[in-house]
Amino acid sequence: MSEDVDLSKKKCIPCSGKTAPLKGQSAAKLFRQLAPGWRIVDEHHLEKECRFPNFRDALAFTNVVGELAEQEGHHPDIFLSYGKVVIQLWTHKIQGLSESDFIFAAKCDKLKF
Repeated sequence: MSEDVDLSKKKCIPCSGKTAPLKGQSAAKLFRQLAPGWRIVDEHHLEKECRFPNFRDALAFTNVVGELAEQEGHHPDIFLSYGKVVIQLWTHKIQGLSESDFIFAAKCDKLKF
């Protein structure tokens, strides 16, 4: 994949479970295309903490991410607390990272809040 491809324009594709999780340089190449704030945890999942001034804004963001997840058919773990939302992404069928995780992360980066 070319690094100049905008991941947010791609569509999440359901994983068959037959592909190996992305690690090392393959994951790093996609990771470089994400906005600041994301991190790869143990070569297993992506995680980003988003801060908000209050619970209402954090909840609104959570709902928008949830709607995006439904549209994409890719469902993150979302943790909501006062003024904070943590998004974790990985592909459960392969117990690791797939290209769709990076695509969904890039789509989250485009959300306006």
